[in-house]
Formats: sequence, C-alpha cells, structure tokens
Amino acid sequence: MTRLQLLLGLGICLATPAMAWEQVLIDHNKPAKNWRITSEELGIDAPTPFSVSMRTLHGGRQEGVSLIEIDNGSMRMIVVPTRGMNVLEAVAGDVRLGWDSPVDEVVNPAFIELNGRGGLGWLEGFNELVTRCGFEWVGHPGEDNGELLTLHGRAANIPASRVVLQIDEKPPYAIRLRGELQEKAFKKLDFAILTELSTEPGRAGFSLHDTLTNQGDYAKEYQVLYHTNFGTPLLEEGARFVAPVKQVSPFNARATKELADWQHYRGPSRDYDETVFNVVPYADEQGQTLTMLHNRAGNLGVSVGFNTAELPVFSLWKNTDTEKQGYVTGLEPGTSYSYNRRYQRPLGLVPTIEPGEQKHFRVSYELLADSAAVDAARKQIAALQAGRDTEIRNEPLVDLDKD
Repeated sequence: MTRLQLLLGLGICLATPAMAWEQVLIDHNKPAKNWRITSEELGIDAPTPFSVSMRTLHGGRQEGVSLIEIDNGSMRMIVVPTRGMNVLEAVAGDVRLGWDSPVDEVVNPAFIELNGRGGLGWLEGFNELVTRCGFEWVGHPGEDNGELLTLHGRAANIPASRVVLQIDEKPPYAIRLRGELQEKAFKKLDFAILTELSTEPGRAGFSLHDTLTNQGDYAKEYQVLYHTNFGTPLLEEGARFVAPVKQVSPFNARATKELADWQHYRGPSRDYDETVFNVVPYADEQGQTLTMLHNRAGNLGVSVGFNTAELPVFSLWKNTDTEKQGYVTGLEPGTSYSYNRRYQRPLGLVPTIEPGEQKHFRVSYELLADSAAVDAARKQIAALQAGRDTEIRNEPLVDLDKD
C-alpha cells in the first residue's frame, strides 16, 4: 500500500502545497468519533515522534464532551472543542500546566446556566488552563444598557461547529488545530471566531491565534481576555510574577491592601478569597511583550507572550485560597480588564469592530524547565523594562462602590 493510499484510507486529505495533511475532526454533518494518528503512520520522520487523538467523554455533566489530545513528544496538550476550544491542561514530563479546580469534570455547556448564581454560572465549568473570555463582552456580571451581562461572556461555553487538524509536510512539521466558533444572536451580533492552537514536535509550549470576524452589517463592541490559570508546582509560597510594567493599579479596595507585595504569592490561605491587579505592560517596537510566573526557587516557570497592539492590558488574578477551594493564579492578557463592560467604556477598553473587519489575537506559552530558562526570560523582560519607570496607582481605576 502506498502512503497516499494509506492517507486516503484514514480519511486524511492532501491539502495545499504548503500543508501535507488535513483532517476534519468535527463538523455539522460529522459526529465526533474516537480517532488517532501518529507521525509514524503519516510517514513523517520527525526528530520527536508525535500523535494526535480524539475521544468523547461519558457520564455525569461531561456527557458528550469531546477532547483532542496533541502529544508533540515533549508536551501533551488537551483541547476541549465542546468548550470553546479551551485548553484543559498541558503536561511536559512531570510538570503540569493547569490547576485543580473543585470542578473536576469537563462540563458540557448544555448543563451550565450562565444566568444562574446572579450571572456567575460560568464558574460551574471553570477548570481549564486557558479559558477564552468574550467575545461580545468580558468582566464581572452586572447590568449594562439594561441587559444582564454574565461573567466573562459566552465564548468558553460555545461548542466548536467545525474542527480541522493540519500538519505541515516540511520541518518543523507544525501541528495546527483549528476550530470555528459562532457567537450569534438575532438583532444583536454576528461574530465568527476562528481559533488556532499550534505547536511543533519537541516544543515545550504552544501558541494561540484567534481571528474575530464581524459578519454583520453594523459596527459592534467586542472584548476578549485569555484567562490563563496556573496552580502547583509553579504556584507556591514565594512564587513570583515578573513583567515589564508601565502601570499597575488595584482592581478594588481589597487589592489596594496588597499593592506593596502584588508580584509575590502566598501559600494556600484559608478565607483568602481573591485579589486582582490591573497592569499596562511595556512592549518592544513591534508591540511584543513577555510575562512570567516562576516558583520560589526560580528553577521552574512559564512565560506568556502577546502583542499589545492586539491585547493592550493584562490582569493578574491571585486566588491563593485553600487547595480544595482552588489554589490558582491567572495571567490574563486582554483587550480589557475584568470590570463589567459599563465601567470600561470610560477607560477606552471597549473597542469596536466594523462590518466585515477582522481582529487578530495571538498568545504564546512556553514552559521554562530550569533556572537557565527562567533567567533567560527574566533578562528579556528586564530589557523591555530598562530605563522605563513603573507608575503605581494607589487607587482602583473604577469606583465600584459609587453605584
């Protein structure tokens, strides 16, 4: 059997000359099925063998949820098409990027009522490493122009209508998983979001590239925030957040009390609840910036890179409550902070997208597996900060008590 015959037998289509293989995993007329392919089966002699597989969960509130696992030989990433193409976790060796939420099922959006709990129903499915927030709005629940906006929008609970796997035919054999999300409502909006997760064999990291298209006839507001969440082993007492900071401000009065120590973390602390800090990062001439979380010893960390022309602000969420309650921190680049949308218009953080216009959002994640990698990231961040002052605002940007 020739390799072409093998590929056709597996249902894999030859794509454009730049791509070797393309497989539709999910679409409207193709129910998700258990599926697996390896670099060996594809005839790819990659330096690090890789595989991609898909399976469906059953039982409880995760009934019918699809998971796609990409194992690039160094890192294993799990994507959830049923939940907005969110990234459930990423594991490299004995290091897991993710966290332990009390929500221990991958919850099907069919079982979540976003309007529940006063607009906090979103929390009933919240347990991923990367959760997309948006795209019509982000932020805390509350009224805006007579409408109840639930916590962090709908994106995380929109099942992908189509998912396609693509693998480059030439080194470095990039693996791309693309999913299409539709955020639509009669007389309200017509958004299409093309999501993409990409990685390469042997890479201890991955990148996201999302494209938002306004398919309607009117300009619309939009917001997006990448709620990226880390627990142990990165998060521990003495762990530190590092970034090139142009401005930092407390989210609310509670955060004001911890402003002096905002970049450092406590161990699990009963009744801690949460604090949030608003950050404006510095970037290079191309708009690229880098942030990092590392453990107490500085020999293990993760970097989060993004472009400030696309995602101009950043939220640092510190939820160092007990481990069973959810010991976690969020590194969150976005177009906006986590205030309700009505508070963000005066801050200039509710952008608009014109009819037919596209907006791009790119975020990259890299595991920093040793002291040398952490130090290298620290030097990159220091270079972005060099010669530039940090403005520390002692008061929140928004007076949440005035209403």
